[in-house]
Amino acid sequence: MRTKTALTAAALAAAAALTLTACGGSGDSGSDRPVADVSASAKTQAATLLDRPFTKPDFVLTDTNGKKFDFRAETKGKPTLIYFGYTNCPDVCPLTMGNIAVAKKSLPKADQDKLQVVFVTTDPDRDTPASLGKWLKGQDPSFIGLTGDFATIQKGARSIGIGIDPATKDKDGKVVSMHGAQVIAFSPKTDQGYVLYGEDATVADYTKDLPKIITSAGRHP
Repeated sequence: MRTKTALTAAALAAAAALTLTACGGSGDSGSDRPVADVSASAKTQAATLLDRPFTKPDFVLTDTNGKKFDFRAETKGKPTLIYFGYTNCPDVCPLTMGNIAVAKKSLPKADQDKLQVVFVTTDPDRDTPASLGKWLKGQDPSFIGLTGDFATIQKGARSIGIGIDPATKDKDGKVVSMHGAQVIAFSPKTDQGYVLYGEDATVADYTKDLPKIITSAGRHP
């Protein structure tokens, strides 16, 4: 993407973080993807610190046990990471969740139990509670998987600046799910999302930051 407008490094980092990734295919779906108004004050490696934090999405979806899951209520007062993706994604989704799973294991057991990692599907037609649970079990059995009505998922994602599109088929017949590849971390003290990770975040990045996220009262790391 090219632009003639001069951007600060922080603003550019935020803009880059909010682009969509085509998992399972290539190209741009061409639809309008409004995202939340974000300004970033600094970027520390893979983490972008947000001047104006996100409020947790206010949606009720279905977990891998088939039970209703009120995201805002269930994660209140808990350090929480949220990611939107789908189980048939061949690349960025399993890599992102795998990186978090490995980093989480470096935490003391008590801190591992505190951390909430939530994976919300962008392909609910195929990602049933059962299939989502099976996929996440291979990543980390403690990860929370959510599925439900696509419109509800899309609205929740957009409330925290993440664009997603309905799954489509490419010219080869493969199902493609366009979705933002960001992980957003919410503070347990304020329930606000101050930190955004792009798809370039590594195990080392999460390993360094997770202890701070768990104890954070606000902006970090």
